[in-house]
Amino acid sequence: MHNLYTTCMYTCHTLHVAILAVLLTLASPVIAADLEDARDLMDACEFVAAREQCEVLARSGNADAEELIGVMYALGLGVEQDDERAFEWYLRASMKGHPGAQSGIGWYYELGRGIEAPDLVRAYMWYALSAIGGDVDAPDSLEELTPRMTPEQRARAQVLVDDYKVWMYPFR
Repeated sequence: MHNLYTTCMYTCHTLHVAILAVLLTLASPVIAADLEDARDLMDACEFVAAREQCEVLARSGNADAEELIGVMYALGLGVEQDDERAFEWYLRASMKGHPGAQSGIGWYYELGRGIEAPDLVRAYMWYALSAIGGDVDAPDSLEELTPRMTPEQRARAQVLVDDYKVWMYPFR
């Protein structure tokens, strides 16, 4: 009896692992294709359909989709232009390590768009994280921002960069 039970449990476990492997294999290309489809729709100026696809992906935590929704609100593509909503979508993607969104949120902090007032410390932090993440425009943004900051602001910003960097980019 024990041997039969063990065999059944092993077979059941193996079957579950096989099903999970197939589902994961099938799911990955579909997600990539959906994001590519959303980008293609944006290129075709079909922004409402693109946003609908991005929202599905964003609900599952896709940072690329969140950043694209931020772009749509920032520029008013298929939605009413809304700095506050653009800021929030950029922030979601930024917290997941999306360098483009990090530059976007840095710019919003720098200019005070979508928030109460400019915050140069946080602008510096996000530009620096974006540069660490590989955004090619972020070093230029840092170079333009830094002379407008006091030494105290730069020191505070560097503390924040160091705090975020260790968990956002642990291997850089």
